Order: sequence, then structure tokens, then C-alpha cells
Amino acid sequence: MAHEHKLEIFRGAWKFKSNISKIWGVFFFLCFVTAIEVVLGIIKPEVLTENRFLAMKLLNWIFIILTLVKAYYITWDFMHMRDETKGLRRMVVWTAVFLICYLILILLIEGDYIFDVYKANYVKFDF
Repeated sequence: MAHEHKLEIFRGAWKFKSNISKIWGVFFFLCFVTAIEVVLGIIKPEVLTENRFLAMKLLNWIFIILTLVKAYYITWDFMHMRDETKGLRRMVVWTAVFLICYLILILLIEGDYIFDVYKANYVKFDF
């Protein structure tokens, strides 16, 4: 039984006539996002490097968000997650979300401890 792939991206905003044209459309979108990242990395606008949000430069937030957009489209279109069942999609996505949240928690706890060690030269970790 043949399964037809969905030939649109951006929730139907761009529609393609064939799988090949869709692959090229996603490829050029990913190239565009990568070009934005490269240009921002070279130019480093002062307004994005001076202002901070949640203890991180705005430029870093932009890089993280654009990287997540690229990861989403690579997984969704090139790895054909769009055409999988809802259960499999949720299993893959939620596993990754929980793992990433857990790793962020570990990094924040350890990073705070290391910051305190460098600041005070010695910190006893009280369990």
C-alpha cells in the first residue's frame, strides 16, 4: 500500500508539486536560516550582544532558537516524522524534551556550584 507524503511546509503555507521540489524547498529554507546564523555570527550586532535575557546574551538566544528551528525541519521533513503515527511522533519528541530539560537542570546546578567555587575559592556542598 503506497503512502503519499504531504507536500507542504509551514502548516500549508508553501505547497509543492512533488517530493523533489519539497526537498529543495526545505533545503533552501535551511540554507536561509543557516545564512542568517552565519551573518549574525560575523557581524555580532551590538544591540544583541549588550542586552541580556535570563543571564544570556540575546544573540545566543537567537542562535539557540534558529538551531531548534533547523532541527525541527530536518527531523520533520527529511526524517519523515510528519508521515509517522501520532504516538511515534510524541514518543520521539517527548523523550527528547524530557532529556534536554534534565540535562539543562544538571548544567544549571553544576554551573552554579562551579561559579560559587570560583567566587569564594572554596564551597562545601551541603547534602
